[in-house]
Amino acid sequence: MSLWLEAPVPDVTPDSAAELWEPGAQDARSRPLGGSNYIISEEASMPQSAGGASRVGLEATEPTALLPGVEAPPEATGVLSEEQIRLKKLKRQEEEQAQATSVPPRASSPPQVLPQLSPEQLGMIEKLVAAQQQCNRRSFSDQLRVTPWPMAPDPQSREARQQRFAHFTELAIVSVQEIVDFAKQLPGFLQLSREDQIALLKTSAIEVMLLETSRRYNPGSESITFLKDFSYNREDFAKAGLQVEFINPIFEFSRAMNELQLNDAEFALLIAISIFSADRPNVQDQLQVERLQHTYVEALHAYVSIHHPHDRLMFPRMLMKLVSLRTLSSVHSEQVFALRLQDKKLPPLLSEIWDVHE
Repeated sequence: MSLWLEAPVPDVTPDSAAELWEPGAQDARSRPLGGSNYIISEEASMPQSAGGASRVGLEATEPTALLPGVEAPPEATGVLSEEQIRLKKLKRQEEEQAQATSVPPRASSPPQVLPQLSPEQLGMIEKLVAAQQQCNRRSFSDQLRVTPWPMAPDPQSREARQQRFAHFTELAIVSVQEIVDFAKQLPGFLQLSREDQIALLKTSAIEVMLLETSRRYNPGSESITFLKDFSYNREDFAKAGLQVEFINPIFEFSRAMNELQLNDAEFALLIAISIFSADRPNVQDQLQVERLQHTYVEALHAYVSIHHPHDRLMFPRMLMKLVSLRTLSSVHSEQVFALRLQDKKLPPLLSEIWDVHE
């Protein structure tokens, strides 16, 4: 966009050509020197009769004798009065002050294109949120099938420890089943080969579980709620047999996610992006998985730009949480190995998901 700047008006002094000569005046070659105009008189061009001598005389003539009908320029005195000098200085000062205080207008930046969600993206997001809510409601019905948290008089008894461990592993099974149900409803997931579906679910399950765990974090009580009614703090996790090296990162990640204040749509899109990660082991059609993931990344970017217009870092912060999940996944693998050393046997579904070979 071009910017036109007004050219400054040149300072024309009283003795300049523009002020001395009006349009239509005689050309510069007949300009008078001084204050009078001199021409060769008609008499001077004629020979004198007296003594044969001739003389050339200069007669002062009025300016009107130069060209008929042309007004002669005003006589230049060459000296400015004190009042004219004062007015000239005042005018120059005003012009300099105006130039100093005036700020040239900035080139207006092109109007910012506001992000828009396409009808396809809106429909996809609505479908994801509905699927997530449906899976959550379905898992709530599994509460009665989970081994109850022990209320034994001796919490350190072997039976109580085994019961707490069973309680947590069954909660994990319910979570895995919820993840599988949700993944099957993701647009594009069932179009992948069965082998790629399994590969994506096996390696993303723990990361999606941690994302779901962070949604249930209560910063006031520093606890995590499962299946709507079961709340656990760090001490409860430790009583269930988990190591502090795994418990603390879970709660720190949940706290950091809670600070972002994400809604259901943003969580659902993040989960989909995590599932469709082409760099997972044993994924065969990586190109197709990347294309599917890109669809969800674009939708999340547009959604976040609309709902967080004044926070340009929200989108990269959300994606960085997926990087943190990779680190937590490695810590989880160490936790699973430690459970095996403690002779704590995992249920078959978890053993298959987490590649635990007895």
